[in-house]
Amino acid sequence: MKENDLLYTLALQHVPNIGDIIAKRLISHCGSAEAVLKEKKHNLLKIDGIGTVTISDLYKSHHIKEAEKEIEFIKDNDIEVAYFEDPHYPEKLKHCIDGPLLLFMSGNINLKQQHIISIVGARKITTSGITFCENLVEQLAPFNPVIISGFAYGTDITAHKAAIKHNLQTLGCLAHGLNQIYPKVHKKYMVDMEKNGGFFTDFWSSDTFDKNNFLKRNRIIAGLSEATIVIESAEKGGSLVTADIASSYNRDVFAVPGRTTDLQSVGCNNLIKQQKAHMLTTPLDVPYILNWELEGDKKPAIQKQLFVELDATEKLIYNYLKENQKQPLDGIAVNCNLPIFKVASVLLTMELKGVIRPLPGKLFEII
Repeated sequence: MKENDLLYTLALQHVPNIGDIIAKRLISHCGSAEAVLKEKKHNLLKIDGIGTVTISDLYKSHHIKEAEKEIEFIKDNDIEVAYFEDPHYPEKLKHCIDGPLLLFMSGNINLKQQHIISIVGARKITTSGITFCENLVEQLAPFNPVIISGFAYGTDITAHKAAIKHNLQTLGCLAHGLNQIYPKVHKKYMVDMEKNGGFFTDFWSSDTFDKNNFLKRNRIIAGLSEATIVIESAEKGGSLVTADIASSYNRDVFAVPGRTTDLQSVGCNNLIKQQKAHMLTTPLDVPYILNWELEGDKKPAIQKQLFVELDATEKLIYNYLKENQKQPLDGIAVNCNLPIFKVASVLLTMELKGVIRPLPGKLFEII
């Protein structure tokens, strides 16, 4: 991105009441951030969804001055900037309506042709949660996924450290600018992180650090990934917000079940109970559900069993999928004239028999 374009895009981003969605709409209409800032007010007010409050602060000169300061910080610290229309802007984030206008990056990052998953969960992770997380990353390592998390206490840093141990690329999505690190105790992991990946943020170096930043940050964690895995969570927590955002982006969500008496499993159990997440009981559930294959493999890891006996309902669904290929659960229910709860149960049975498999986007197909 040319420096002049970056200057005006930063200036537009600095305007209060103009978030990522509105900024993209304005740029789409006017052609560039510079054109937006130089367009006459009455013309901008003709754009759908743009009111006087939205652009009331648009023409003040200090936005350019603050943008100039941020560019100096970017230059001095060798930070890479990805504009939402750039080729190197993460592909999956391009499909998120509220994806950041600009993404600031440091480290050695490569997201091209990669499996990308996010691992989130409780900050007060239990011993069993740590063990599951480490085992998960170890068993997924042959698929060479990129591991994304928030570089926070507990689950986040456990996932990052496990990725580094197995030489996997790992990215920390930060809730502040790249001029600081939180928590400070994790500063000792920064060198290894940047060798094996690095850091993302859409916050400026001048932005005030605030707890609400974490919620905004979570959309990037969810948006970058093809699937979000929740290791542990209490009844409420940031990882559940990330899971909800991932689901809204039509991404797969996994949750590790726990005992009903474990407080750190309540959130995960609820996700599974409410059918908002796949139940994750073994690490290899992830490549199976996401339909990953090891490099060089020509056959799926799970093959259809020979001579499987199907009951009448299973045959009905099997024949429908055979004729129509990949289909969503509700589509199967409507076209087979079956209630959704019945179809969900039958699909699980057929999956266990090795007859069908789930796909990203909550689709199903026969094997």
